[in-house]
Amino acid sequence: MKKLLLTTSLVVAMSAGQIFGQSSRPIHEIHSMMLYNFTKYIQWPESSGAFVIGVVGDENVYQTLNNWYNGKLKGNRKFKIVRFSSAAEVTQTDILYVSKGISGKFDEIKAKTDAQRTLIITDKVGLGKKGSNINFKMVNNRLAFELNEASIEASGLKVSSQLMNMAILI
Repeated sequence: MKKLLLTTSLVVAMSAGQIFGQSSRPIHEIHSMMLYNFTKYIQWPESSGAFVIGVVGDENVYQTLNNWYNGKLKGNRKFKIVRFSSAAEVTQTDILYVSKGISGKFDEIKAKTDAQRTLIITDKVGLGKKGSNINFKMVNNRLAFELNEASIEASGLKVSSQLMNMAILI
């Protein structure tokens, strides 16, 4: 039953993204919902601190995540949403969302997170193949996401087969 509920929640978020062209929801809300739902399908190493989601370059995604999820629980950890104004400010996070506007600094950001178990999510064509773990992209006017299997494996994170089945594997 729990697996069905988790699958349903991500499918609902994906459906919102898939009909984005006809949806009244702004893309930053859809990205925020999907970031949150990804946490249900990925396993991080045990930790007792806050579950940190960092955002670089998109104030709307930061505000939405902060308003909707900050302080909520992921297991026994509370979500903490952090905004970084630049690539130089990036510190340890469990998830790091890198928006299109800062994608030119992707290599610098990736280098800072390589030794960490950080899920890097991007929103720019080509960044999936460049080493982002998950990259949003539009396919036939529908929001989809790429999952870079080699990058995920290198990060040490474990991804459920359910999420992999919904992704464009690269």
